[in-house]
Amino acid sequence: MAMTSIELSDGRSLDVDVSGPDGGFPLVFHHGTPGSLHQFRLIQRAAHDRGLRLVTYSRPGYGASTRQPGRRVVDAAADVAAVLAHLGAPRCVAAGWSGGGPHALASGARLGKQVAGVLVIAGVAPSDAPDLNFLDGMGEQNVIEFGLAIEGEAAIRPNHEAEAVGLRDTDAAGLIEGMATLLPDVDRAVLTAEFGEDLAANFAEGLSLGVDGWVDDDLAFAAPWGFAPAEVAVPTFVWQGSEDLMVPFAHGQWLAANLPGATAHLEQGQGHLSIALGALDQMLDELLTAVDARIA
Repeated sequence: MAMTSIELSDGRSLDVDVSGPDGGFPLVFHHGTPGSLHQFRLIQRAAHDRGLRLVTYSRPGYGASTRQPGRRVVDAAADVAAVLAHLGAPRCVAAGWSGGGPHALASGARLGKQVAGVLVIAGVAPSDAPDLNFLDGMGEQNVIEFGLAIEGEAAIRPNHEAEAVGLRDTDAAGLIEGMATLLPDVDRAVLTAEFGEDLAANFAEGLSLGVDGWVDDDLAFAAPWGFAPAEVAVPTFVWQGSEDLMVPFAHGQWLAANLPGATAHLEQGQGHLSIALGALDQMLDELLTAVDARIA
């Protein structure tokens, strides 16, 4: 693996990690909220088995990536363009899990032919969508979190600083305890062994120097994204589980109905975590059909 820090044109630095075959087609994977560039081994295996380079980066304010105060979801597109330039890669596919979903969509909306397709796994829908109750169906902890985000940084920062203490040094059992209101049984069942270790490490890296990234993600979700889902002109694959307590089923239904090129997998009985663990191979195979179609 090659972890590095790249310098951006506005003076910020961005932590980037790349694994997999040299010269492989890049899969730019956008982490959840909170999160970081720390790669999940199950995603590495699925990507590498398909000849893909797995590319992750810590969004501004996470890990050692420089904060970008006031950033909007759309601003992720410029960072993805910088990452692709660093790799010398003209094109990629993008994927985002949870809070990474909107950021993956931003690259699909704004980078044109550089993004061949977008995979959204349990992704957040716009909070200002007039026909979506953003909080309805969320577990108690997320209702509190987004309620504070709507109030602003002064309201949400103390909450995140308190939560981060436990997330910087925990394990799978600690995550289950700490996210009690957000985990249906189907998600508790998969939060073990390797995946639990990787999720804990992903959180710990993202929050290692503070909670700026987490604060700024939530503020960005509480505000307009800066682009319309209708701008995403590339093939898009939306996966959402009916039992999800972090990002409710209605979010996936909304994205499926409002993304022009969407193929929807609205799965009964799946949760926020279990949906990816059970279907990741299928997700990537389907995403790669978009690459083949657009190359042809």
